[in-house]
Amino acid sequence: MTPTTATPASLDAATSAARAAELRALLNHHAHRYYVLDDPEIPDAEYDRLFRELQALEAARPDLVSPDSPTQRVIGKVLAGFAPVRHAVAMLSIRTETDTTAGSALAFDARVRRELELADDAAPIEYAAELKFDGLAINLRYEHGVLVQAATRGDGETGEDVTQNIRTIGQIPLRLLGVDAEVVEVRGEVYLRRTDFEALNERQREHGEKTFVNPRNAAAGAVRQLDPAIAAQRPLSFFAYGVGEVRGWPQPDTHSALLDALQALGIPVCADRAVVQGPQGLVDFHCAMGGKRDALPFDIDGVVYKVNALALQQRLGFVSREPRWAVAHKYPAQEEVTLLQDITIQVGRTGKLTPVARLQPVFVGGTTVANATLHNVFELRRKGVRIGDTVIVRRAGDVIPEVVGRIAAERPAYVPNFRMPRECPVCASRVLREKGGIDHRCTGGLFCPAQRKQAILHFASRRAMDIDGLGDKLVDQLVDGGLIRTLPDIYALDAGQLAALDRMAEKSAHKLLAALHSSKRTTLARFVYALGIRHVGETTAKDLARHFGMLERILDASEAQLLEVNDVGPVVARSIRSFFEQEHNREVIAQLRASGIKWDETEGTADQSPKPLAGKTFVLTGTLPALTRDQAQAMIEAVGGKVSGSVSKKTDYVVAGAEAGSKLTKAHELGIAVLDEQELRALLGTGQ
Repeated sequence: MTPTTATPASLDAATSAARAAELRALLNHHAHRYYVLDDPEIPDAEYDRLFRELQALEAARPDLVSPDSPTQRVIGKVLAGFAPVRHAVAMLSIRTETDTTAGSALAFDARVRRELELADDAAPIEYAAELKFDGLAINLRYEHGVLVQAATRGDGETGEDVTQNIRTIGQIPLRLLGVDAEVVEVRGEVYLRRTDFEALNERQREHGEKTFVNPRNAAAGAVRQLDPAIAAQRPLSFFAYGVGEVRGWPQPDTHSALLDALQALGIPVCADRAVVQGPQGLVDFHCAMGGKRDALPFDIDGVVYKVNALALQQRLGFVSREPRWAVAHKYPAQEEVTLLQDITIQVGRTGKLTPVARLQPVFVGGTTVANATLHNVFELRRKGVRIGDTVIVRRAGDVIPEVVGRIAAERPAYVPNFRMPRECPVCASRVLREKGGIDHRCTGGLFCPAQRKQAILHFASRRAMDIDGLGDKLVDQLVDGGLIRTLPDIYALDAGQLAALDRMAEKSAHKLLAALHSSKRTTLARFVYALGIRHVGETTAKDLARHFGMLERILDASEAQLLEVNDVGPVVARSIRSFFEQEHNREVIAQLRASGIKWDETEGTADQSPKPLAGKTFVLTGTLPALTRDQAQAMIEAVGGKVSGSVSKKTDYVVAGAEAGSKLTKAHELGIAVLDEQELRALLGTGQ
């Protein structure tokens, strides 16, 4: 029974604190009953009344607000970005068996028994079998029972802090039940139920906004929203499947018992799991869940098998950063048959042309598919697909729809093979396929609207024109709003236009204009790299600048002349020549120079300083005490050296700093000279 409500003003400090604690406990209890157990004890109106009472208490006494208060589920201002989080225990991935037959389960059991050196007549191994959810992996860190941080997997070692968005998920408790351990990290998957996904897309359509391709993308996008209010509008769910760092909480002896223990703490754990004996138990579970797959309220793309005993898991250990004691066993991609009505061309952000099948809509893999990729013209020909065919559609990996092939049947009339266009369907630039390659590409990089955003982002990147503040979201606004159509339009922006944009204050507008002005003083190498010519990276751009010295000479260089440049081969030479042969690309370059972009025209061939390390290849790894990586690279290149990204037999020196990784290990294996910063300076002749 809920105690009688009192107004905040009528309560003394001690009574207010006690009532706030009582309300927090009540609301957390009822949230668990509603979101996790799906068994509410009170009407929504009563929950709302209790919630408003707690809000009033906290408003009157801000010192009563605590991290586990239900009122803190949607808090925080819009972030500029996510802070990195170093995982105390690495979030490693598990091996995936793509063979969808029973053979994968049998092979996994055989590997485990072999690693444990078990005799053929030894007892079957006990496994924990569970579902492989199609969502986003998350680490929840609880300290003394209170949720203090949530982070994405990231690269396994470092993720992103998404705490404020994870707080919006009602299923995730802000305080664990009956636990005050120093640290308990819970790991699991954030996902969207199918009904919630369909309702979300319906809302998007009603508001004229972009719909989501699949539940996984929608869930991942919600978790990575910089505005928690937007994340709160997406009905996310959560299932736990393990733990990370644990201090002060006794762990059970088996994985299945661990999941039971997490459930007792108020953490949602999927009920579709089992403890099975030996390989036949794994096969039976895989078969049972496969039959149940379409009836599940959420997407899965397989099941996961884990050796149940934690002691055996420790004995088995890891290989190549994957546990030997676990494996994911996929299901066959779901397929349906439909009519191929047309084939059109889609031009990607990088200029790649992809043939797309326009289909008679068909429900497959949990969603309605009307378009599917045909990848490239060679794959299309291999499958023998033509317009008017009845085709098999599959959601490859249960995510990307693709046309697998055609149903063998006589065509009612002759239909010619599909041919890739010679001109880009978006900008009419020449389409080029590299010799020996499979992809066709538009050569109008600076001009093509389909590539506009990518071209701008590359042009503004740190190693190109270095326009600080011109990022993805701002470029989206500028292009979608019609303020930028080609690259030179960047330099025509004014403070009024920028300040009028969403989330762009006057101070930010002036800061961007200052960055634009600063970027106009650059180098020839940076400018060439900024143009985004295919196959022309930083090193090639520097080689071109050094060899030709002037932009005009690069613009007019023949393929034969380009082949004289260090490390420029036929493919690169043809790509450069094709780019500059496009009149609209040359026009964009002329407009950029007219906007005030300048560099020292003598930076190339006029530089006749000694090059004592010409021909020597360096690799940088780790963090140097005083030099940044860019500074070290510039010093090496100034004396003729070349900096590579990977260690090979052709590497002359590896420069290693703090936290040097696999590159240092490989250098030792190959017997390559390793230098620290002081030794590098001595070699370059720069002193201390």
